[in-house]
Amino acid sequence: MDKFDLNVAESNELSSYQKCVEIAHNLWWSWHQDVVDIFRLVNPQRWRELGHNPIALLREYTPEQFQERALELTLQTRINVAYRRFKNYVSQRPLWARQNAGTLGARPVAYFSLEFGIHESIPIYSGGLGVLAGDHVKSCSGLGVPLVAVGLFYDKGYFKQLINAEGNQVEMYINTDVDNLPFESALDKDGNKLTVKVDTKDGPIYAKVRKIQVGRVTLLLLDTDLEVNSKEERELTSTLYGGDSRTRIRQELVCGVGGVKALAAMGITPSVYHLNEGHNSFATLEATRQRMEYCGVSFKYAARDVAQQTVFTTHTPVAAGHDYFSKELIEKHLEPLYKSLGLTLDEFMLLGRKGPNDKDERFCMTILGMKMSRYANAVSSLHGVVTRRMWNGLWPDKEEEELPIGHITNGVHVPTWMAPQLKTLFERAMSGWTIESIDPNVWSQVYNVDSGDLWETHMALKLLLVDFARRRVGRRLERLGAPQEMIDASKRILDPNALTIGFARRFAEYKRAFLLVKDEERLDKIVNNPDRPVQFIFAGKAHPADNIGKDVINRIVRVQRNPRFSNRVIFLEDYDINVARHLVQGVDVWLNNPRRPYEASGTSGQKAALNGALNFSVLDGWWAEAYDGANGFAIGNGMSNVDPKITDARDNESLLDVLETQVIPTFYDRNEHGLPVKWIAMMKNSIATLAWRFSAHRMVADYVKHAYLPAAGGNSVKMPR
Repeated sequence: MDKFDLNVAESNELSSYQKCVEIAHNLWWSWHQDVVDIFRLVNPQRWRELGHNPIALLREYTPEQFQERALELTLQTRINVAYRRFKNYVSQRPLWARQNAGTLGARPVAYFSLEFGIHESIPIYSGGLGVLAGDHVKSCSGLGVPLVAVGLFYDKGYFKQLINAEGNQVEMYINTDVDNLPFESALDKDGNKLTVKVDTKDGPIYAKVRKIQVGRVTLLLLDTDLEVNSKEERELTSTLYGGDSRTRIRQELVCGVGGVKALAAMGITPSVYHLNEGHNSFATLEATRQRMEYCGVSFKYAARDVAQQTVFTTHTPVAAGHDYFSKELIEKHLEPLYKSLGLTLDEFMLLGRKGPNDKDERFCMTILGMKMSRYANAVSSLHGVVTRRMWNGLWPDKEEEELPIGHITNGVHVPTWMAPQLKTLFERAMSGWTIESIDPNVWSQVYNVDSGDLWETHMALKLLLVDFARRRVGRRLERLGAPQEMIDASKRILDPNALTIGFARRFAEYKRAFLLVKDEERLDKIVNNPDRPVQFIFAGKAHPADNIGKDVINRIVRVQRNPRFSNRVIFLEDYDINVARHLVQGVDVWLNNPRRPYEASGTSGQKAALNGALNFSVLDGWWAEAYDGANGFAIGNGMSNVDPKITDARDNESLLDVLETQVIPTFYDRNEHGLPVKWIAMMKNSIATLAWRFSAHRMVADYVKHAYLPAAGGNSVKMPR
């Protein structure tokens, strides 16, 4: 089939096929497991092979074939119920928004991010930053917060990760079939397909604007793959975080300047600009230019007003995470813009520099974001402290504690990350509980859930994870041409009854995936204890240019190949949202051991906590404000040495000590019914104290209260400290 026909020419009643097509074109389905199950049941094997993409699946059927398949599986009633729920959802504005976000209704929030992790079938994300943006959008949809999201479309995505026979990461880029994505063309105010022009000194870059619905939220994605552009410009948005500084500045120019132009062309006047990291800070300059043009005021007054409307969120205390551009790159790409603002190159450079004295200082996008906003926030309490310390030079007349940088701690979208089996259990056992609740009193009812039921549900999820890991390892061995006996042996790796610890994240050096395997002799004794076995599942990608991160992956894979660890240490290749979902829902323990204080927040542990996994982490990021002694385990004492080698040695010792003296004994301490009573009590403590507090709904509610409404209404308030 070349295209879908959603028109109903002769009947007022949509067919099951048409209803499924309409649902598939709004990513609402992606966080409703009962709807996901409808697509999966149609053809489970193809669903898996097609990367859980409902549009690709539906394209393999004619309407008549699909109707026959739905009848065969008795899916019609389920499709009808799902369709009614979907239509009700998108047509209603929740009570929460009417009561708490009313002033945003006419002029929405414009949320800019260079990546969005909504679902694995749309690979325009690399990791935590993008998934956080996706969860933010979903929770805005759930709460009804008026928001339009803006980003870029990468037709080759980030990269698919393969681990070769030597244990090295290999990057593979795949062209995405846009016909299998739920795109529409964004239209301008006159109803024409929208293309925006972004001027540079060397000439314009053009971008078409694609549109995706994420529940009640519209996501706009700019794409430079147009014939009017040169070959270089057409490929500008092909890959995420690929290329050099020239590529990066041009991508950020298209997203920021082009994104604001797209909103204006569509007749959307934001009341708030929310910049998710410094990558998007150019948006404030185009907003300033438009205000100067409309109001007839100077740059000084227009920039002041735009800053009042701007919320800037910074996510990283690592220097490499902040974009710096040379004066030459700025002149080459920003000259038309800074001239339209009435600025010289030197005046413009000051917007991205700490001060006026260093003429060689490069232009920093984070500094631009800080200077062009009145609401700046870090993403955890500790990160707020670190961020104020990093950027105190921007306000030399203020004490560190007085700097205008607060914090709103990150959270995760509970409907996306909580296992449906747990959702069913909680709905049955907890009065008035809903998966979107941020009321701690509602979540505290988890203490009333039968311990046997909770443990049985957890063990079922763990078995699903083990099966998933076995399939992934087996497929890799088949791809590498391994002997059949090795492939058969992969079907027996991992023990569903053993203590299972997950470690999955970007393989940056400071995240220290190597810490666990520094002492292989001690690790051997831990994992191969016949009475209390332990097993580890690793996953994660290293940036293509990060050779240190790649070396760490190679080291983990080599440990896996060691006969002592082959059944106890597993690395799963090609970490993505799907792998993450299986891991956070199935492990017993979530391990996180960054070098403090370089973890700004971290959200993977929050996802694991939703599902009853216990966090075992350095007191950094969100865990520094979450750990209470009874809801998980801590590595170290919250302090680090100025010498990273000393810190690593101390944390390695603490990790293994706590593992041996606390984690393992508590997990294997069973009552007469075989239940780990103390462990289950900690699971309940974890869910009761963390699920509501570190949810994206709570996070978005905080943004509305402490940032969006003040920015939209012109009120000056202080962010939480």
